[in-house]
Amino acid sequence: MGAKRQDDVWDPLFDNKTDRIRAREVPRTPQTEAPAYRLAFADDDFMCREDLRPVRLQLELLKPEMLLSERGIKSTVVMFGGARIPEPGKDAWAAKNETQRKNLTAASKYYAEAKKFAQLCSRHSTETYNREFVVVTGGGPGVMEAGNWGAAEESAPSIGLNIILPHEQAPNEYVSPELCFNFHYFAVRKMHFLMRAKAITVFPGGFGTMDEMFESLTLIQTGRMERVPFILFGTDFWHKVVDFQELADFGTISPEDLDLISFVETADEAWQIIADHYEL
Repeated sequence: MGAKRQDDVWDPLFDNKTDRIRAREVPRTPQTEAPAYRLAFADDDFMCREDLRPVRLQLELLKPEMLLSERGIKSTVVMFGGARIPEPGKDAWAAKNETQRKNLTAASKYYAEAKKFAQLCSRHSTETYNREFVVVTGGGPGVMEAGNWGAAEESAPSIGLNIILPHEQAPNEYVSPELCFNFHYFAVRKMHFLMRAKAITVFPGGFGTMDEMFESLTLIQTGRMERVPFILFGTDFWHKVVDFQELADFGTISPEDLDLISFVETADEAWQIIADHYEL
């Protein structure tokens, strides 16, 4: 029997789905129940074998890329930042002691600025039919939630790049469902953060935020990606936790590498840097 055709056009998706159903409808025998009989692409045990890691990496790269391309999304604004920063007026749920509670509660101002910044980006994005400057976050709570929420308030789509972690990380409710992705590999997730990035913003955060910040800076510093506005929210925070000037004074980075970074306090300042860079 030939491939399924609709108006003489081959439909591989129809055939693949149909074959999966047919493979489950055969008589149950020792042969059909054996793992070897399963269709390779429908065999979870086979797909999760260590030898198949290159295939899984490729799939994680392909799936979001294909769906983003189908939506016509050409560029993004990346929002990195801490999952533990609470919404203003809400409990600092991640605090382990009073010092942390005080610090995280004070840091809720960055939640508000993240939300406002996402609104500013999304207003411009809607003028491009949601193709340019689309907000992308890690899809979780804290600063990420604020970013997706700000976009939603402007009726604009936003992207969430979630990842499976030992502790629960469910997507926040403001990510556009059709642009809510889930990853196993950190490396592929990082690629998707930066492949379309026209600006990178970093709010106060922990190890994950630091990792994302320094990897992105390294790619720009070494010319592996285009130089884009790289904006850190919270001057005092960043100068306390990272002595960028000392790195330059010591000689482990060049003095001009400091020019890659802009420090801001507000959403308006951050958007102005982006607008000036691209002459919007």
